[in-house]
Amino acid sequence: MRKLGSDFGWLWSAYAVSTYGTWLAFGAFPLIAVRVLDSSAFAVSLLEAAGLAVAAVLAVPLGPWVAYRRKLPVMIATDLVRFAALASVPAAYALGVLSYGQLLVVAVVCGTAAITFTAASGAYLKSLVRGDRLLAANGRFEAASWAATAAGPPLGGALVGLLGPVVTITADAVSHLLSALAVRQIRSGDTVAPRDPAGASRVADLGAGWRFVRRDPVLWRLFLNSVLVGGLIMATAPLLAVLLLGGYRVAAWQYGLVFGVSALGGVLGARLSPRLVRRYGRHRVMTVSGWLRSTVPLGLAFTHPGTSGLLTVIAVEWVLITCMGVFNPIHATERLRRTPQAHTAQVLTAWSVTGRLTQAALMTVWGVLATVVGPLAAITVSGVLLLGTPLLLPTRRHTRDPEPARPAVAVS
Repeated sequence: MRKLGSDFGWLWSAYAVSTYGTWLAFGAFPLIAVRVLDSSAFAVSLLEAAGLAVAAVLAVPLGPWVAYRRKLPVMIATDLVRFAALASVPAAYALGVLSYGQLLVVAVVCGTAAITFTAASGAYLKSLVRGDRLLAANGRFEAASWAATAAGPPLGGALVGLLGPVVTITADAVSHLLSALAVRQIRSGDTVAPRDPAGASRVADLGAGWRFVRRDPVLWRLFLNSVLVGGLIMATAPLLAVLLLGGYRVAAWQYGLVFGVSALGGVLGARLSPRLVRRYGRHRVMTVSGWLRSTVPLGLAFTHPGTSGLLTVIAVEWVLITCMGVFNPIHATERLRRTPQAHTAQVLTAWSVTGRLTQAALMTVWGVLATVVGPLAAITVSGVLLLGTPLLLPTRRHTRDPEPARPAVAVS
């Protein structure tokens, strides 16, 4: 961390504290919808899907908006928006006026703010950290993400059991306030992308991120691969929960243990990623880890009741998440490396929007498929389709970076 500078430390701290808060509150909205508001299964599903899909659509015009503005104020503003939205839930609960509609609005607002924060922070990271240290920086973010994934849900579940259903949402709200305070400590100069002197329309700006990705063959292949892999893996997450908790009668603590232990593999993978790249090269490590993360999920087809079946899930998920921990920092670094500063916010927004919409769509399709053929068969179908996704990975290493069309403007 010291080699990356104190300002990176503040940026990482902002990310880490808000990520821990988010995972601490994992599942809190469905829990409140069911136990407090007595919502139906369809309403709970709608709450999850709307948070992904509607937020993604609303975030589309924010990509160009972020590109043409200073990134640090945008990050602070989106953190404060999330703090206010989340804090409204325990306040309404205490007053006895909490409603399903409020949960829906908060989910959409927080989802939109999260995409915007990601775009702004990614663009700022590219200007803050030198290119040769980007992989180490992205590895730090990846490790923090998986550590939060491992620790957050079990701790959050314990807090809900002791203090009630809204305590983790309160903690999540506070985490975003702390994140804003950490960003406020950054002292390095900011960056702003200059507007096109030819006067491109705002409507044209909306598709700039997708157009840039489509023109770069490496980015385009990475984009298709990451969107499809993420969508197919996330499509089976609810089905695996139904299979284990419902069909196989796995205890809730055992289910939490499965993913807590597996997430530790992500921490290991993220820590190993820079070392593997130094030893074997970026392209080789990305290709091998990309293939493994797409082939391992088929092992879930062999899940069955009992201890051995549970151990199968732990082994598959641990290997999968370890490979993701290795792959994701390289993928994120390659994306930043190949994207000029002026287009970074738009590209990251396009990436997030497409990924979230794809996940929402595939979760819906696989939910229908599971009702027809059963959860295990639907999970197996996803595993088979994942086998073809590595064919979209870049097939050769590109040693020359594309030159930015125009550098961003430094703002002190």
